Amino acid sequence: MRYLITGATGLVGKQIVKLCQEQGIAVNYLTTSHNKIVSEKNYHGFFWNPGHDEIDTNCFEGVSAIINLAGAPISKRWTKENKRLVLSSRINSVRTLYNALEKGNFQEIKSFISASAIGIYPSSLEKYYEEDENQVDNSFLGEVVAQWEAETYKFNNLDLPGAKIRVGLVLASDGGALPQMAKPVKMFAGAAFGSGEQWQSWIHLTDLARIFLFAAENKLAGTYNGVAPNPVSQNKLIKEIAQVLKKPLFLPNIPEFFIKTVLGEMSYLVLASQRVSSKKIEEDGFVFEHQNISGALQSIYRQNVSKKPGQSDFRQEYIS
Repeated sequence: MRYLITGATGLVGKQIVKLCQEQGIAVNYLTTSHNKIVSEKNYHGFFWNPGHDEIDTNCFEGVSAIINLAGAPISKRWTKENKRLVLSSRINSVRTLYNALEKGNFQEIKSFISASAIGIYPSSLEKYYEEDENQVDNSFLGEVVAQWEAETYKFNNLDLPGAKIRVGLVLASDGGALPQMAKPVKMFAGAAFGSGEQWQSWIHLTDLARIFLFAAENKLAGTYNGVAPNPVSQNKLIKEIAQVLKKPLFLPNIPEFFIKTVLGEMSYLVLASQRVSSKKIEEDGFVFEHQNISGALQSIYRQNVSKKPGQSDFRQEYIS
């Protein structure tokens, strides 16, 4: 068995590659740099340039599933250029894969799994979102996700079952939002943003990687939320981080107006509220290893403490 993965050494991609190796699944990956192509047992790199619709179609040989994680990070300040890159990197990556598959004859490929984001759901303190929600959030991220997902619908023309995984707040020790949230807590300056009542639909990194593999193995089609069963408020999340780190919280929440002044439009990332359901993926047979925030955080920091000095995570090199 062999999977093709884009974004193979991003935060989520590295974890998926690790699980693939543990399960004996070979991995092909795509990179925009010829210098970063390596060829090892069960791990092979291939060149692509989505901005110019270029791809080495040898990457599809022997592949039974494609997992698409490609996209520029949204955590850089939302300048006009960075916003253009966030959108184009996602659209062009899906489009390049589709164009290559449409022209070729790759009958062994049975499923296409693409990352998406819960940012498509309108910000709300009251609503509980399932995948059949039709409204789209009136924000830059909502617009990006809507266009991103629209590109994946084209794969229906290839009779290729496609699943979209709407990813929530990914919790991991060495990447994503958690280290940034934990840093001020460690320095006795931890505080929630705004009212702190906004919902945080989180997921442990390992569970998210397992969802992508579950979707590929079971040839799932349609939209699925990539979140844990029990969302929490941001107030609760910060308190749980402080408790696991054994640090006190005594500062008031950071005012919303101050956050908007500092971050501008990007303040959406910390002030938006999406309470999202994991029911659909569970009904299809997926079982979460980390269902509550306290256990998830304890697992993450216990794993971090147990690392030997100087020990790095699997495949730290960057491949885009």
